[in-house]
Amino acid sequence: MGVVELALVLIVLLLLLLASGLWIALALSAVGYVAMAMTVSTPPGQALAASMWQAGNSWDLTALPMFIWMGEILYRTKLSDDMFEALAPWMQRLPGRLLHVNVVGCGIFAAVSGSSAATCATIGRISLPELKRRGYDERMAIGTLAGSGTLGLLIPPSIIMIVYATATDQSIARLFIAGVVPGLLLIVLFMGFIAFWALINKQQMPPRDAAMTLAQRIAASRRVIPVVLLIAGVIGSIYGGLASATEAAVVGVALSLVLSWWMGSLSPATFRDALIGATRTSCMIAFILAGAAFLTTAMGFTGIPRNLAEWISGLGLSQWQLLTALTLFYILLGCFLDGISMVVLTTSIIIPLVQKAGFDLIWFGIYVVLVVEMAQITPPVGFNLYVLQNLTGRDIFTIARNTAPFFVLMCVAVALLAAFPQIALWLPSTMFDR
Repeated sequence: MGVVELALVLIVLLLLLLASGLWIALALSAVGYVAMAMTVSTPPGQALAASMWQAGNSWDLTALPMFIWMGEILYRTKLSDDMFEALAPWMQRLPGRLLHVNVVGCGIFAAVSGSSAATCATIGRISLPELKRRGYDERMAIGTLAGSGTLGLLIPPSIIMIVYATATDQSIARLFIAGVVPGLLLIVLFMGFIAFWALINKQQMPPRDAAMTLAQRIAASRRVIPVVLLIAGVIGSIYGGLASATEAAVVGVALSLVLSWWMGSLSPATFRDALIGATRTSCMIAFILAGAAFLTTAMGFTGIPRNLAEWISGLGLSQWQLLTALTLFYILLGCFLDGISMVVLTTSIIIPLVQKAGFDLIWFGIYVVLVVEMAQITPPVGFNLYVLQNLTGRDIFTIARNTAPFFVLMCVAVALLAAFPQIALWLPSTMFDR
């Protein structure tokens, strides 16, 4: 059997296993086992044990459960209530007014969460009822929240960046810092679109709230100071060279516990729920990474990634053509898989291609996160769409239509990132290569 035929057989097998409802980690492991059994004499069981142990025995991976736990703790606080009250007075004078709270609020919570779904749910549970009560257009309220919720993947600390760094042996700290400017770019694009929409749809905007003095706005902002201090403690410790990403994750957990206690949200029940939630999510991700590690090992034995890379190289695609093809591939894949599964499933095949094409792997990691963000708002498996379905009661496809403009803005961000790689590379090169 040729390499192409073998690749097709394995792809069909994987799709069948995933469609059957089998756990993703088990599906990946099963495909790897079949691949090795069909092509080499090396016992698959030995490779399975060795690759899974190596995947789990990673110090960098320690940051994953810590950041997830931090997000779980904060999810159970009154953070979203305080954030809305603190940001609303400052957004009143902007075109679009309180619709900007979704964007800025998601950007702030993303810096202490690392999860797209958690960001969307935390901000949405307070902002959507408030915006509806004040008469804002429901379609824009839903769209801004769905699009902005994806910032949880891009603005550090990001769970999916840790997964990518572990799978490709890249620096977590560099990836975190590389995501800052693209994250701010996406916030600017979203807020710019909201302002433009508001200016041409003035009749759909509710009346302004009563004006507040500067002193009143500053007083309201005090409610978000603890969150800013938490962000400064986590990200600042990395930027300042005081802690690695793993050590900063522990700092974040400690600070989030203190913040939760200070806000009166910390109790034995919430502590237990946050710990159990973080354990479940961390185990799920670690299991998927272990299955993907074995599949990567098996693919190395079969030679499929190497032959595929040589075949694509033989097509003579330019960097732009390759990126366009990869973007379409990830968007399509996002219709069926969650973001973490997309990254671990494609790493073994895609990375040799992008290395041969001359792409920087830190830059490519930010690119992957951006296109995976896009997958968070594509039906039928966009996680943010499901979160909003639970919050609003609307069907998935209605929510997806409301989110379409923000999907287009993400495509613009991908194009800008491809045209100007320094958007992602400037800050890490400034911080680490001095």
